[in-house]
Amino acid sequence: MIGDFPKAIRWENGELWLLDQTRLPHDVHYEKQQSAEQLYASIHALKVRGAPAIGIAAAYGLCVVLAPHTARPLPEFIAELHRQADYINSSRPTAVNLQWALQRLRQLSDNYSGDSNGLWRRLVREAEAIHAEDEALCRGIGEQALPLIREGCGVMTHCNAGALATGGIGTATAPLYLAHEQGISFRVYANETRPLLQGSRLTSWELHCAGIDVTLLTDNMAAQTMASGAIDLVIVGTDRVVANGDVANKIGTLGVAILARHYGIPFYVACPSSTIDLSTADGSLIPIEQRDSNEVRQFGEHRATLAEIKTLNPAFDVTPAGLVSGIITEKGLIEPPFASGLAALFSN
Repeated sequence: MIGDFPKAIRWENGELWLLDQTRLPHDVHYEKQQSAEQLYASIHALKVRGAPAIGIAAAYGLCVVLAPHTARPLPEFIAELHRQADYINSSRPTAVNLQWALQRLRQLSDNYSGDSNGLWRRLVREAEAIHAEDEALCRGIGEQALPLIREGCGVMTHCNAGALATGGIGTATAPLYLAHEQGISFRVYANETRPLLQGSRLTSWELHCAGIDVTLLTDNMAAQTMASGAIDLVIVGTDRVVANGDVANKIGTLGVAILARHYGIPFYVACPSSTIDLSTADGSLIPIEQRDSNEVRQFGEHRATLAEIKTLNPAFDVTPAGLVSGIITEKGLIEPPFASGLAALFSN
């Protein structure tokens, strides 16, 4: 196994268990998901996070929610399927994998003529397939991006696009794991990722557990670290890539991309093809989730400012395609111009 750390999602005998990532790295705790409301809360509160992992959790969660309804007549079961899928899909607006995974399950009811129990079993098989596919996609991304990781290089990443965010070895971290497996020596610089510190709580912990040389930075140290010559490339994940190549990722990614352009450092985005949304023309049309003000006012339970201070708390920003050196998928590296490259990826 690459990395000695828990999996984000466990599916065991029809039960869904999610690793509560809000309690990492100090407390490894799994929660059994038993209702749509609980699953919604788990996704919204970032107990499970990362676009691929959210999609997998939603697919399994829909199966859990529908299990008590398998004795109902088929039309009622299908109506419940669509109602619960709509509800779960509303938990987070930016990550496209959530909608993509739920839509795969919805489509199984089209022209289905068996009974409700048979349809439910098909849903379970599809959810398991989504999980298995993501594991394979992660390794494929790693293989495509592996040539970017050279002996002695320094790699910066932002947020967590690792095994904790996917069903496999991650997206941005996948080439790091494979390079480490092959004995290539390199350094990773992980930005802490304010305000929820996914870089410090998750990425640095995950890579450390895997034995990878990782150094943690606060976000405002990225420019100085690049200026020092320590960084040879940046690899980040993404929650959505749209038709023109604009990329939505965790807040702070845009600043890292601007800095990388200034210092002449290649900036790569790694994602499975399921994260590419050709139905959205450009980044201005991506809905950006706005989160609770206390995430900014506080560090955990410690208040860092006055309770009445106004805040901004967008969960994501959009990096224009012009700042992206390449988009790495399991099918290969797409270089500018992205509109034609992304279209060709799906036409093939």
